[in-house]
Amino acid sequence: MLDFVIILIFILAAAGIGHDSVELLPTDVQQQITNLEAVRWITASFAAIVGFAIGLTVQVTYRRVEARVRQTPIEVILTRAVGLVVGLLLANLMLAPIFLLPIPSQFAFIKPLTAILGSVMFSFLGVSLADTHGRTFLRLINPNSLETILVAEGTLKQAASKVLDTSCIIDGRIEKLLDTGFIEGQILVSQFVLQELQQLADAANDQKRIRGRRGLDILNRMQDAYPERLIIHPADYEEIQTVDAKLVRFTQEINGTLLTNDYNLNKVANLQKVPVLNINDLAQAVRPIYLAGDSIDLKILKEGKEPTQGVGYLDDGTMVVVEEGNKHIGDQLRVVVTSALQTSAGRMIFARPQTSVVA
Repeated sequence: MLDFVIILIFILAAAGIGHDSVELLPTDVQQQITNLEAVRWITASFAAIVGFAIGLTVQVTYRRVEARVRQTPIEVILTRAVGLVVGLLLANLMLAPIFLLPIPSQFAFIKPLTAILGSVMFSFLGVSLADTHGRTFLRLINPNSLETILVAEGTLKQAASKVLDTSCIIDGRIEKLLDTGFIEGQILVSQFVLQELQQLADAANDQKRIRGRRGLDILNRMQDAYPERLIIHPADYEEIQTVDAKLVRFTQEINGTLLTNDYNLNKVANLQKVPVLNINDLAQAVRPIYLAGDSIDLKILKEGKEPTQGVGYLDDGTMVVVEEGNKHIGDQLRVVVTSALQTSAGRMIFARPQTSVVA
C-alpha cells in the first residue's frame, strides 16, 4: 500500500506541474494555440509518465534503505544519530564567525555554500566517530549496567529470533530442543505457516491431514509450555506466492534465524544470506561417534559390575563396557561395538572382543 501511495503522489505532483507549465509560455505563444486546454492535458499526461518513473525509482530506493535500516543493530542507529547531531552542532558553532565577515555582495553565495559544505563534512565526521567509538559511548550512557558494558565491549549479543517453518513444526524435534534449553530467543510462527498447517489438517488426503493435525498439536503444546516465547506473528506477503519465499523474506526483514529441516529451503536461504539452523544438521552433529559394528582398539582397565564384564575408556573419557572382558584386564585388544547408550549424564558404549564375535 505504501509503495502505491509513493508512486501516486509523484504522478499527481508531476501531472499538476505539467498542467500548469503552459502558463510559463510567452503570451503571444499562448495566443497562437487554438486549443490551450488540450495542450494542458497533453503536457500533464507526459509529466505524469515522467512522475511515474521518478516515483518508481524513489519507491525502490526507499525499500532498499528500509531493508538496510532493519538489518542495522539498534545500538549502531543510536550512536550514529547522536554523532550526526553532534557534527551538525559543531558545524554551526565553527561556521558562525564566517557569517559575520564583511563579504562583497558579488560573493554573497560563499556564505550558504560554506554552510552546506561544512555541515556535510562535520555530519560525516560525526557518523564516522560514532562508528569508531560507539561502544564506549554506550558505556557512558549507563556505566552501572552490566549488560551495557558487555554490549559495549562486544561480549554480549542479543539472541536472534527463531522463525519456524512448517516441516520443522511437523517434525516435532523442536519441542524437545526447547525443553533442553538449547534454543534461545523468541520463537516466531508466521500467520502464513499457521494457515498452511490448517490447510494440511483439512486436506482430503489422510497422510496430509495427519501431518497437519500433528503440527497443530505440537504448536499447542509448545504455546502452553512457553507462552512468553512462542509468538504467532501476523506478517504476510500477498505479492509472494510460495510459503518458502515468504519465510525467507520474513526472516530477512526481522534479521532473525530460520529454523528448518527442509533441504531445499536451507539452500535457498543460504543463497540469500539468511542464517539457517537445520535440525537434521544438528542431529548429525550429535549422533554417536561409534555405531554398532564399529571396531575399537581398547585397553581393559578393570572389572565391570557383572562378573564377565571388563571396562575400558576412550580418549575422551567415554566408558566402554566389554562383555567377556574380565579375562583381558590389563590387555590391549580390539573390540566390536554392539550398542551405544546416550543419556543426559553422558555416553556409554557396549562391546565384545572381536575374537568372540568372529567365533
